[in-house]
Amino acid sequence: MGQHGWVIEKELFVRWAAKSRDARVWRRPDAVVVASPGLAHWDRLVLGGDADAVAGLVREVMAEVDGMFRPFGNEDLVTAVVARVPELEMTARFAWMETVEPVRRGGENRPGWLAPGDEAEVAALIAESFPDSYAQPGDPDVRRWAGIRDAAGRLVAVAADAWSTDEIGFLAGVTTHPGARGRGLAGELCGFMTDELLREGRERTALIVDYVNTSAIATYRKLGYSSVPVAAARRAV
Repeated sequence: MGQHGWVIEKELFVRWAAKSRDARVWRRPDAVVVASPGLAHWDRLVLGGDADAVAGLVREVMAEVDGMFRPFGNEDLVTAVVARVPELEMTARFAWMETVEPVRRGGENRPGWLAPGDEAEVAALIAESFPDSYAQPGDPDVRRWAGIRDAAGRLVAVAADAWSTDEIGFLAGVTTHPGARGRGLAGELCGFMTDELLREGRERTALIVDYVNTSAIATYRKLGYSSVPVAAARRAV
């Protein structure tokens, strides 16, 4: 392992970003920054390492990349880097939730992977129930959709396998039709996806959720997900 290899191995978010589409990696002793366009919707600068070293490196990277790239990483690290780089300001704090254990969750609704021809139905449900979803039909980083149909065959819940790597299965775009909420459909669907993504050989599954979405956090905790505080920043305006 080279002098910078420990950073890649140690930092989960860096490993995730480094395997994303069109990622570029900058390394220095004790610091790494990965520029990943469109990672979970945003152009991100994913940070890892020692705060002082990362602060110096992120200044170098910001001089080379488009101004829309946003620093992202462990909340303590992002907070420390923003304190050292006046050109940055905090924008959000939220939860990265993950599990390394299968859910093995049963249920009567039989979630499953959807066919490519179902994308129009997915788009209609997303537009109605979760228009701000980071995962959208047609996004090149969305590999596939899973869903649940009601007794009449109507699609009532969906979730996307998006921004996944060979190590991390990533869930996004989780939503339920307003008329079908309160029946545990999101839990069943996410349980199915968790088990499927782990069964395919990944070390963990993960997702990002806003702290204000307390019902979603409760659902994921029931599935065995734990949370890691993360944060994002941007160039100060």
